[in-house]
Amino acid sequence: MKYLSILFAALALNAAHADSLYRWVDKEGKVHYGDKPATDALNAEQKKFSAAAAAGDDDLPYNLRKAKQDFPVTLYVSKNCADTCTQARTFLNTRGVPFVEKNLASEADVEMYKKLNPANQVPSLTIGKTLLNGYESGAWNSELDIAGYPKTKPYGLRTAPAATPTSPAPAAAPEQ
Repeated sequence: MKYLSILFAALALNAAHADSLYRWVDKEGKVHYGDKPATDALNAEQKKFSAAAAAGDDDLPYNLRKAKQDFPVTLYVSKNCADTCTQARTFLNTRGVPFVEKNLASEADVEMYKKLNPANQVPSLTIGKTLLNGYESGAWNSELDIAGYPKTKPYGLRTAPAATPTSPAPAAAPEQ
């Protein structure tokens, strides 16, 4: 029983330091990582964890986390593109692409969207800084491939639930 309590204490102590990671160079020029730098370390620096890790992306495979960080995906939809927007959402979920969905439900949303997309068409997709108007699976697949997103959903990855509009579409909603 005594050994069991020592083991739990050691594990708790280790977990408390798990959020601190240091990188340092020793006298021979070798790079080391650890929870605390050596006393004779040169250029010791504490590593900061990215916002993606803090946002709960730890369960995503590395290549998907990297693509999401470098080329975030945003799907723009409105109430008047119901079927096409549903197809676009299903496409992204089937492929396992983590995305943010922006529902253009207010006049302010539409005005902001017109500045981003003068074509004023929904659905549209941004992958990093690339804007794709209209849903066309071939073009979307090509751009997602270039951005490094996997071609199929990783095993065990849960998809985003289908969003439902919370307010009526404005009179000047983007055209389909």
